[in-house]
Amino acid sequence: MAEHETGTFPPFSTGLAGRCPHCGKAGMFSGFLTLKPQCEVCGLDYGFADSADGPAVFVILIVGFIVIALVLWAEVSYQPPLWLHAVIFLPLAVLLSLGGLRLAKGVLIALQFYHRAGESRRDDGR
Repeated sequence: MAEHETGTFPPFSTGLAGRCPHCGKAGMFSGFLTLKPQCEVCGLDYGFADSADGPAVFVILIVGFIVIALVLWAEVSYQPPLWLHAVIFLPLAVLLSLGGLRLAKGVLIALQFYHRAGESRRDDGR
């Protein structure tokens, strides 16, 4: 992991905004979920960042809870047909998942920077 100083910006606000965790100015994404190689303003190398499957796990758990709670509430309250459940709640689940994925990835990367987290290595360099 490259040596860097921890920025003074809170990881949750910079991560949710998709900003550099060090300077808080430039965006850290070049695409929807693709990280830039480095910050355009301060030059922070994003090589330390590896969110892996973490954002997807959090999004699945949170969105799943919200959507299933709404499905159960609608079923108990209104008893709509199954096709109406599919028309309403499948797009809702997809939109919430896509919207939350970038936010979760930004927050996890900012938290990695803030806590100086990196891949573990053995003493022999592997």
